[in-house]
Amino acid sequence: MVKKNLEVPAYNDMMSELFQAMKDLGGSGTVREIDDKTIEILDLAPEVQEIMHGNSSKTEVEYRLAWTRTYMKKVGILENSSRGVWSLTAKGRELSAINPEEIIQKIREMTFLKTKDLSMINLDDDNLENDGVDTPDEIQSWREKLKNVLLNLSPDAFERLTQRLLRESGFTHVKVTGKTGDGGIDGMGIVKLNGIVSFHMLFQCKRYTGSVSAGEIRDFRGAMQGRADKGLFITTGKFSTSAVEEANRPGAAPIDLVDGDELVEKLRELQLGIAPVNDYVIDEGWFLSI
Repeated sequence: MVKKNLEVPAYNDMMSELFQAMKDLGGSGTVREIDDKTIEILDLAPEVQEIMHGNSSKTEVEYRLAWTRTYMKKVGILENSSRGVWSLTAKGRELSAINPEEIIQKIREMTFLKTKDLSMINLDDDNLENDGVDTPDEIQSWREKLKNVLLNLSPDAFERLTQRLLRESGFTHVKVTGKTGDGGIDGMGIVKLNGIVSFHMLFQCKRYTGSVSAGEIRDFRGAMQGRADKGLFITTGKFSTSAVEEANRPGAAPIDLVDGDELVEKLRELQLGIAPVNDYVIDEGWFLSI
């Protein structure tokens, strides 16, 4: 049996696999789809996938893949929309394969034009803060700010937020039961499909910075045994690979999972506590050139 490497690959060591993932996805995909497909191609061990990036809500693999996309964008292979969808450019679609070393060299040359000191450039380290940008293109400050707000909510407030979220999503008879010591169940609700078929659902909502384990999914399923048709687990953190497998285990009561990224997107979609802002950037240089 071959022992898997338990180190997180460097961003440039995942470029070819991410490019292949884009091809396999038909040339475009969401961040989640691209990450999942790249991780599948890399065949990363679950232990590697669950390593967190510092105190952030992202795993180290997700963070480095974000940089991989950013640098591939800088050389014209990828592009991303304001809706968070990444796609191959016309140049990227024409390529059958990429050379990560060539991409790194191009980034060095681009950075050299800014710094005028090639000796100061090091794209091989893990900091990746080498061209005046300290976060990948896709990591938007409002998303991280919202996650921090969610993490700082009291347990009661987070339960009320979940209740409001479910109601806005079409659930009825949504009740919070977290204070009753009800075996880890935080609430319940009913969802009706097409106005005909109803499903009773129990939910659990937890403010985590790390990953929810398979054991916590099993405990939740045990608490809902015989009391609901489905379960819903919402967290500000992530779900481990084993937790996802446990939630979808054949023959067991199904449990839907909503992680921190999906929670942020749902709040944005419903505009609960968050609203778009339209603004303009003033080009002072343009006025001075008149």
